[in-house]
Amino acid sequence: MTKPRWSQRSRSACLGSLCFLAAIVPGPLTAQTAPAPAGNHPQPPAPASGLEAHDAPNDAGRAVDLKWSLSPEDRPGAKRVVHYYVERATKPSGPWAVVDSVPAGTSTKSDQTVRRDTNYFYRITAVGPGGTTAALSVTGPVRASSQWVNTTRASVLVFSAMFFAFVLYFIRSAEKGKKPFVRRIAGIDAIEEAIGRATEMGRSVLYIPGILDIDDIQTVAGLVILESVARLTAKYQTPITVPVTYPIPFTIAEEMVKGGYLHAGRPEQYDPNSVRFVSPEQFAYVAAVTGIMLRDRPAAHIFMGSFYAESLLLAETGFATGAIQVAGTANVHQLPFFVVACDYTLIGEELYAASAYLSGEPKLVGSLKGADLMKIAIVTTVVVGCLLESLGIHALTLWMTTQ
Repeated sequence: MTKPRWSQRSRSACLGSLCFLAAIVPGPLTAQTAPAPAGNHPQPPAPASGLEAHDAPNDAGRAVDLKWSLSPEDRPGAKRVVHYYVERATKPSGPWAVVDSVPAGTSTKSDQTVRRDTNYFYRITAVGPGGTTAALSVTGPVRASSQWVNTTRASVLVFSAMFFAFVLYFIRSAEKGKKPFVRRIAGIDAIEEAIGRATEMGRSVLYIPGILDIDDIQTVAGLVILESVARLTAKYQTPITVPVTYPIPFTIAEEMVKGGYLHAGRPEQYDPNSVRFVSPEQFAYVAAVTGIMLRDRPAAHIFMGSFYAESLLLAETGFATGAIQVAGTANVHQLPFFVVACDYTLIGEELYAASAYLSGEPKLVGSLKGADLMKIAIVTTVVVGCLLESLGIHALTLWMTTQ
């Protein structure tokens, strides 16, 4: 068999291919590239040290404060430490559980997951690219316990004591006959005007003490005002109708109306049917009351207490009947409806001030006066604090700061 003979053109093509490969591949074609020598693996960081654990002060025994010295390799730009693990155990030998972690450069932590009156042991583990390094020693035992007094709330204690001192002083003064001055609210004149108009027209007065139970303070204030309204209606011999939502306010309303007629010197004119138990259901109550407005046509509507969505329905129906209307509530979200549809509206705390003024009860008057004086003290403290902060004096701000 004869060997194939290479032509001159074939030899030239092979030589050209070899030259091209030699140009794009460095070194001899037959040489193999040796692998690069592996670099040194990073070592775990040096451990943290000096861990101190203390019961957190001024708390209910739910926290332990930790403080330690950073790893010597925890330096800016070194990147030898990524973060620290805070580990906890109930025995020095473990088992250890990671309760939290903090970034590099942090040397304090508060463990707020402890149980009261339980011994704990802690250690700090440094974590870096090369692995983890536990602390050389264990700190403990430390126990979280509750304190009787939170010293950071001294300002709260002082202001609370001031408030009770003011209230008790004015109550005592009122019981001795030295009633403090309480400004007469224009809404009280509006109530008397409404009752007088109903008397002139020979029609009744409709009084609504809110729609909530007796556990709401606005219901209490509305029932206190009811006694004064009943006294005026008894004096002018004007019928009064009081629809009520709950059983306990119903019983109290009966006593208030009866007491109003008694204080007016006309107990025999008290009508047991003047106070009516309707329904604790919101809109069932509204349907019954609007029916009274449209059938009986009272000349005066007085709303005093807590109201919600039914306020607009009641006030609009009363406005449509042409009655004079006086309202009072501390529910800010219902005040716009009363302001638009009523002739006069007691806003917010004016409801409580009216109950204290009309009843003359020493406890109510003393509480009202004490609260007003406390408001003055708080406003004065705020103004003084702003002035001291503007002058760079932070003592009052730090004292007022609570934990």
